[in-house]
Formats: sequence, structure tokens, C-alpha cells
Amino acid sequence: MPCVMIGGVETSRPWSLAGLAAGLAGLATSYAVAMALTVRESPVVAVAEVVIQHLPGPLVDRAIDYLGAFDKPVLVLVIVLVLAGLFAWAGRLARRSWWAPAVVFAVLAAIGAAAVVAQRNQQPVDFVPVAAGLVTWLVCLSLLTEPLRRARPEQGAAGRDESLAHTRRVFLVRAGLVAGAAVVVGAVGRVVGSGRRRVEQARGLLKLTGVTAPRVPPAARVGVEGVSPWMTPTDDFYQIHAGIGVPVIEPKDWSLRVHGMVDRELVLSYADLVEREFTEAWVTLACVSNEVGGDLIGNAWWSGVRVADLLAEAGVQEGADAVKQTSDDGWTCGTPLAALTDDRNALLAVAMNGRPLPIDHGFPVRTVVPGLYGYVSATKWVVDLEVTRFEDFEAFWTTKGWAELGPVKMSSRIDVPRSGDDLEAGEVRIAGVAWAQHTGIESVEVSVDGGAWQRTELARTPSVDTWVQWALTTTLEPGDHVLRVRATDLDGAVQTGAVSETVPDGATGWHEVEVSVSDG
Repeated sequence: MPCVMIGGVETSRPWSLAGLAAGLAGLATSYAVAMALTVRESPVVAVAEVVIQHLPGPLVDRAIDYLGAFDKPVLVLVIVLVLAGLFAWAGRLARRSWWAPAVVFAVLAAIGAAAVVAQRNQQPVDFVPVAAGLVTWLVCLSLLTEPLRRARPEQGAAGRDESLAHTRRVFLVRAGLVAGAAVVVGAVGRVVGSGRRRVEQARGLLKLTGVTAPRVPPAARVGVEGVSPWMTPTDDFYQIHAGIGVPVIEPKDWSLRVHGMVDRELVLSYADLVEREFTEAWVTLACVSNEVGGDLIGNAWWSGVRVADLLAEAGVQEGADAVKQTSDDGWTCGTPLAALTDDRNALLAVAMNGRPLPIDHGFPVRTVVPGLYGYVSATKWVVDLEVTRFEDFEAFWTTKGWAELGPVKMSSRIDVPRSGDDLEAGEVRIAGVAWAQHTGIESVEVSVDGGAWQRTELARTPSVDTWVQWALTTTLEPGDHVLRVRATDLDGAVQTGAVSETVPDGATGWHEVEVSVSDG
């Protein structure tokens, strides 16, 4: 098979570019088709979901620590880069045979299809984007390599140069058309992808009787600038998703099944749920991946139906000790039955801070359980509650090394001043937040340079299930200083200074900041 000659030297670069352009066009087409059909996940995202499911727990935790909210985009980027390399390789294989790149593309399509199969509640339509991508790969590769295959060096330098110039022009025109078409197709797919917009419209039209606007108690704030707001604005509330894409569910399509070790199985529609009596409560939620001093925590006004009431209606059978929660995207967690049936306000929440849940926070329904880390309780897009026993199942995160039970550990944080701040000598205001959900904070103390613990002023909160703001005015002399904070809960337990990692059940240790103080 003749190769393209540039300056008298064989080169595989056009073949690599042909494979790359064809491959990226296939990705764009599969994405566009997924958006147009309102399929939740494109093949690339489905593969990324499978990767996340099988990554070791400590590796996932490190990714969250270092990359934060960018961990999923980085994973998708890595997958796309790997695919780009495979696409270029497939293009080079096309120099020798027509079937070799077809095999490569078919294998990649099979991997995408297998990832779709691994998703929960897949439908036949979910495989259409994979098929569309495969067809696009093959058609575009044939279109781009055809002029390269036909290239024949003519006798004589002039004829050879003219032939190569013609081949180059044809190839570049076709490559440009394929690349341009890929961009257009991807953009059109995003535009016509109406699933999320339709759900947003449905959310905007909801009128939830019984949901009230949040009113922050004035006594809950210490009035120090720079301290985290006692009520976390919805847009600032932390988000940790096990998956990459998020389910988009219209209320009319949502239902919840309560089953397992119960006397009566319940199946509730959204209309059934919102007709019930609402309970509203301030509840602080925390992620088990939150480092000491971290910001994977927030406080909000939640509105919904008590889980305890539903379980009482279903009739929990003797011997049950857990509820396996399942999200619409297949994520699972195991929640202690006692935490869902005691006096805490464990909710099937439909509203956050006085408005219907945002899609990214679990619309139309999620669970909120005070006092437990989210990985064992806070199921977004919840669709299934199975009353069972811990010994009979494993949940998403417990298979990755996290503990079966996840009570939130008492912790405290210095918000003001920040580490590295330069301060003036004299009286300095130190402030922050502390939390011990479902137990409550009795006191917060600050130590300067390892000295005596100084008791701070505490704001007053309406519930033990929320964090509390604290503040202290102390005198700092010129020089470098280390400030540390610790809390004591209402049971008299003092926050430990022993340092532990987030795995398997939450980080511990005293938060500290380093500041420099000058005479001004």
C-alpha cells in the first residue's frame, strides 16, 4: 500500500490525523445523539462511571482531596485523551488494511456498550448513541483515507509534486469538513438536548404547599466578617457526586418503592408524597471526605416528609437494622434503621432553602439524615428504600474501604483569620464554626501557640443538628503564631487532637492556622 510522500519521505501523519478526526467526530455524534434522545449518559460518561465504580476507595478520596469539584472533568479528559491516542493509532493501521481500524473502533464501541449495560435501568435507546458513534467513525475514516489510498507518485518531480499537492488539498478539505461537522453536531446536540431544560421548567412551575422560606435566627450569627454564613446559600452548598452525569427526572416520572422486611410494601408517586404532612428543619450535612478545616459541609433549611412515618406505615419487621437506599442512577448506601426511626428529622426532602431541590442536589426527592455522613445517608434522586440487614448487602462506598456506619465526627474550623494572613498586633478577632450533629456543641476553645485553651463566645442555634458559629477576641503580640481550635459536645466529649485520614470514617484532628503579626 503506497504512503503519502512529503519531501520524498514517507509519513504516517495524515493517516493519524484521519483516525483522530474520524474518532472525535464519532464522539461528537454519540454525544449529540445522547443529548437529543435525553439519554442521561453519553458513552464516554458511561465509561467514566464504570471507572469510578471500580477505583479503590483511597484513590477516589485522594482525587477529591486534590481536584475537588474538578475530579470528574479530569477523569473524562483523561479518557478522551486516551481515546484520541487510540483513534490516531487506528488511522495508522488503515495504511495496511481496511479491517484493522474497524476492529479497533468496534472494540471501543463494545466497551462503551458494556459501560451502558452496567448502568442502572438502561433502556434499548441508551445504546443508540454507541451505534451512532461507531457508524460515524467508520464512515468518516473511509472518507478521509480514500484520497490517501489513491495517492500515486507520478513519474518525474513535477508530476509527483502535483499529485501530492492534490492529495493534500483533498485530504485537508475533507478533514476540515469532518472537524467542522463534528463541532456543529456536538453543538446542535447540546442545544436540542431538552431533558434538563424540561425538568428545570417543571421544577420552576412547582408550587409546594407547606414549604416556607428560611428565616435565619439572628442569635445564630456572631457577626464577624468572613465567617461562613450560618445558612449556606444553595449555589454554594457543596456537591459530591459518585457519577459524572446527574439524573434528570420530572416529578410525574418519579416514584419511590418501600419494601423488604416490611409488612406492607409502599409505592409512592411524587403527588402522593407532597400531599403528606411536611416537616421542616435546619440540618447541617457533611461529606466523609471533608478534611480537617475543609469546606465539604453546609447548613440548609430542608422541607419534606419524615422517613420514620413512612416506615411506620410500611411496618418494619423484627430483625431489620438497615435501610438500603438506591438512587435513580444506581448509587446505593446503607443507613442504620435507628437513625431513620428515632426523634431526629430524617427526611425525604423535596425543598432546600425554601425552594424545590435543584437538580444537582437531588430533584425531585432526596434523603436528609442529621448526624450521618452523606455516604451512608444522603441519597440524591432516591427511588428505592429496602428495609434489610447490614449483613445482607454492600453499598457503593463500603465496597471501597469506607466504614459501614458513618456518624458525623465532632469538628471545628477557624474561618477568621485565614492561614497566611498578616495581622496587626493587639486585639484580634478569631471566629469560625463547629459541629456535632444530633448531639450539639457545648463549648469551643482556641489555643495560641500551644498555650492555655481560651473559651469562645457561642452563637445560639435552634437545633443540635446544625453547626454553630463561635468567636473570640484575644491579644496577639508581634511575631508568627499558630492558632488551634477544639470543641466539646453536649455529652461532655472533647474533640480529639489525634490526626486521622478521611478513610474509613472521617478525618479527625484540630484545625490550625498560621498568621503573622506585626506592629503595623
